[in-house]
Amino acid sequence: MAHNINFNETTQKDSFFSVKEKAWHGLGQIVDQYPTSGEAIEHAGLNYQVQKAGLSAVNLSSQSVDSQNVPVPNYYATMRTDNGAVFGIVGKDYQIVQNRDAFIFFDSIVGGDGIMYETAGALGKGERIFITAKLPGYIQVGNDDLIEKYLFLTTSHDGSGSITAAFTPVRIVCANTLNAAMKNMTNVVKIRHTSNATERLRTAHKVMGIASRFSDKIGETFNQWAKKPITDPQLRRLIEIAMAPNREVLRNLKDGKVNALSTQYINIVEDVYEYALSNPTQQLPTTMGTVYGAYNAVTGYFQNVRKFQDDEAKLKSIVLGGTAQIRSQTAFNLCSDFAQRGHASLN
Repeated sequence: MAHNINFNETTQKDSFFSVKEKAWHGLGQIVDQYPTSGEAIEHAGLNYQVQKAGLSAVNLSSQSVDSQNVPVPNYYATMRTDNGAVFGIVGKDYQIVQNRDAFIFFDSIVGGDGIMYETAGALGKGERIFITAKLPGYIQVGNDDLIEKYLFLTTSHDGSGSITAAFTPVRIVCANTLNAAMKNMTNVVKIRHTSNATERLRTAHKVMGIASRFSDKIGETFNQWAKKPITDPQLRRLIEIAMAPNREVLRNLKDGKVNALSTQYINIVEDVYEYALSNPTQQLPTTMGTVYGAYNAVTGYFQNVRKFQDDEAKLKSIVLGGTAQIRSQTAFNLCSDFAQRGHASLN
């Protein structure tokens, strides 16, 4: 299977580590104990520096060799210092945030005590890195349905985006990522590329505050959903709406034009519905015949059933704003409405 984990030619190792769990495709370093930030950087092969280098353009019309290279003002290439790999082109105001700074950001959130680095790695040539860290404590739904609390951070060195930190709950029983934003409450913070340490620390505490409030609120919401029944026909209708790829499909659903629906879409709905009714993790008291179960049906389908080209594609789809995250957010919103208004919300 294809993957896009960076392979370091110098160390002959994949730039990825994981605690205890099997790393992507058997690649990377698997460690027994949660590492410190310094150890995590070494394990994941993220111990490289990035710098900005001046750019020049070649003037092909010049007759003089000396004047062929023309400096390009206000733009720079970002590149690794260990192997010279070029990542991208950035402007003069772009500030590089080194990989080590991303871990300092995490450490500062809880004063370096209690944060548990679980995975970290580099993609492509090393232009994008990601870190997942587990926070202390759990969200409890019902008596024994536990959700672990994670912070996911990703940043790039090619100018393609800001540093993004997201609070991401993961249901233990099925390793299901319950990634959603709530009304009037975000679970994501985006940080501009700046080398200002004070701003970084201030933002880190903001993230921790968001994680704490979001954790309490999402736990309250899931427990309410776990007590709210939903019938099988209502569940199927919710899945149909949540998995609709566009407005045309939604119109056809509303008008009852079943023949206008594609076979691919119908098959996906069937797969999600089957997962909802037959997967063992859907047979617990918290999920069986409940709104919480309906939400887990959609998210669990993408986590455990849907086939992706590779694990980077899965990561992008579920965590980085791709199709899985979009459909899961729609399902979350539908479940919220159903919990309040019942069947009327599915018309």
